[in-house]
Parts: sequence; structure tokens; C-alpha cells
Amino acid sequence: MARPWEADPSALFVRRLGKSAKELGTTKDEDGCPDIWELGNGDIAIVGRDLTDAYAARLPADVTIASDERLVVIPGNMLRSAKPDIADA
Repeated sequence: MARPWEADPSALFVRRLGKSAKELGTTKDEDGCPDIWELGNGDIAIVGRDLTDAYAARLPADVTIASDERLVVIPGNMLRSAKPDIADA
């Protein structure tokens, strides 16, 4: 059964949403920085810490993570800084 949405691995990075990790003070260098990017097809790419295994046993009942998905965590101030760049529904 096909999923209603599939990630397109050919989509290109278009623009950063919000501020960089360096601007927010959540990193001291360029190695391993969390980030939020809009892709050319309108999807969003998140770079964050992979905490799939840490959260797997305590997910809310209506949350599932498929075998090809990962739960990533980013600093809250990073998402809040991106709010002006995210269109309203």
C-alpha cells in the first residue's frame, strides 16, 4: 500500500527557516549544528539529534515511527525563530 506522502530525495535545499544554530548560540562551531530548511518542493528538512531509540518506549499512544523514519530533536528557540518564515495554514 502506497503512503499518501513520500519524501523526495531529489528536492533541493532552498532556504533556511529561522536563524542558524550559530546565531542562536546553540553551537560553538559548524560541526553537528541543528537546522531547519525549506526544500524546493515545499517539504521541510530538519537536522537534529536522533533520539528515536531514547523515546521509542514512551511515545504517546497515537504516535508511531516507521522503520524508515527517525525522531529528531532540535532546540525550541530554533523552531520559534523560524515562525516568521513559516506561512500560516
